[in-house]
Amino acid sequence: MRMRRQATLASLAAELGVSRTTVSNAYNRPDQLSPELRKRVLETARRLGYPGPDPVARSLRTRKAGAVGLLLTENLSYAFRDPAAIGVLEGLALACEDAGVGLHLVPASPGRDDVAAVHRAGVDGFVVYSVPDDDPHLGAVLARPVPTVIIDQPRIEGVDRVGPDDTSAVTALAEHIIQLGHRQVGVLCMRLARDRNDGFAYLDRQQSAHFHVQRARLEALAKAFAKVGVDWSTVPVVERFEHTVDDGAAAARHLLDAHPQVTALICTSDILALGALAEANRRGLRVPADLTVTGFDGIAEAERAGLTTVHQPVLEKGRAAGKLLLSSGDHVKPRIITLNTQLRIGTTSAPPRTMEQHWFGP
Repeated sequence: MRMRRQATLASLAAELGVSRTTVSNAYNRPDQLSPELRKRVLETARRLGYPGPDPVARSLRTRKAGAVGLLLTENLSYAFRDPAAIGVLEGLALACEDAGVGLHLVPASPGRDDVAAVHRAGVDGFVVYSVPDDDPHLGAVLARPVPTVIIDQPRIEGVDRVGPDDTSAVTALAEHIIQLGHRQVGVLCMRLARDRNDGFAYLDRQQSAHFHVQRARLEALAKAFAKVGVDWSTVPVVERFEHTVDDGAAAARHLLDAHPQVTALICTSDILALGALAEANRRGLRVPADLTVTGFDGIAEAERAGLTTVHQPVLEKGRAAGKLLLSSGDHVKPRIITLNTQLRIGTTSAPPRTMEQHWFGP
């Protein structure tokens, strides 16, 4: 079957009896044309089958792709499954909408070193969302001559970053747990490195963690509990590579099977904490009478569960990162935006059972 030859910008201009610049302006600079002329150009383009200016050719001329790249070193589905990631993605998308640019997701599954997706991405800059400091995709991003903003982690000298003060946020949470009287505590944490570990994370692994947010949170807990005489090396910390409610439940089961004397589970995310609540329910433990459970993030599901947690503004985090990237210009010092957090005391934290009996009677 013979197909009609596709119209070009030149043939459309000839058909209309106008310049090629006029046709281009109808798509790229509509304010330069009268509404009547622009309507005539677009209607004729549709009739002749002209698809509009070639975006690839345009990007070659302007050296602009018109898109922001989001580097997410997770499977692509994670961005649409994890509540905190969804909030960050929405905030970043809002910033892109305001600026009239697109958003290009650059997923890189954990454990894979193929950085081709970074090299192929036609973007004007990157937002890097929470990756380890030794991730090869991060290195590939930083090697490209485009602006970069990091959300949460890692801290890279000279690179703009947006995130909360994890140390002060976790210190406030730890002080709450300590004031309740808990000394026999356990921790469920997100992955600490690129290599898989679904088990106990001992001091050397905690202190050498390549995910500095998790490292900072564990360090803050260790310092706070050391002040009340708790030797952190005796505190069980269970790490999970994947970040799901089921993994949180499995981590809680792992820890409580080995350390049934624990009276509080401190989780470095709400997702893990929701899993811990499910495991406590499965074991017949009353929360908080038998077991205190806390989280970090302040996602909607945690609020509905009454979880004691640290709330951070995840949507604002994504929006702030996008604005920072899209307003990037010549600046000598890296720009750091520290977002406020709030400790929210819910119904999942209370004094340990023995202390409760001591204070309030049997």
